[in-house]
Amino acid sequence: MPPSARQIPMFAAEPPQEPLPYGRWGQALAEHFAGALGDIDADEDLGEPGEITWFPDRTWGARTYVPATAPTSSGYELFGYVSYTREHEGAQAADFAAAVDYTDETAEANPDWSLDLSDQEIGHWRGPEGRRGEITLVWGVALVPGGAVATCELGPTTTDQCALVDDRFTLVSLDGYTGDFVEVRLYGPKGAELAKESLYEDEE
Repeated sequence: MPPSARQIPMFAAEPPQEPLPYGRWGQALAEHFAGALGDIDADEDLGEPGEITWFPDRTWGARTYVPATAPTSSGYELFGYVSYTREHEGAQAADFAAAVDYTDETAEANPDWSLDLSDQEIGHWRGPEGRRGEITLVWGVALVPGGAVATCELGPTTTDQCALVDDRFTLVSLDGYTGDFVEVRLYGPKGAELAKESLYEDEE
């Protein structure tokens, strides 16, 4: 095989390793998520947070990220993640960190959406000749039936994929690199494309 002309990370994050959080583990993560709410810079009254929805875990750069969303009593949505490290498989989680933001763009207010996406930057990457991009954690819910796998596309390259769990998925991809930006696509079990959505709104 000849050398690649497009040297970018592909499938760099570990696939999900654990079930969606529940029980004592879910409660422990929820406490870290709630602890980050005070860091939100908001002029609006966000209201009280509701039940947290967890998404599949992904591990990149020796940290495991567990994304989450939660509605609020004022009609906003909180979105973010809890991350942690483990010294080895089976060890207790340590070095917890959490990041949370909010949005007023919700799936309930946009019935035309086919994918409900959230994202957070978790790192940077430098390519040849000093070209730079961001490593982005992307998670979402398939709002159309029949989805099996979600993928991240950066220009002509598929950079990650994740099997759906309860219609939820988590992806990790290079983004904002040489003019290319992440697009998420949803596929059915036989490979038919069911939906696609950019992380960025059209300017028109």
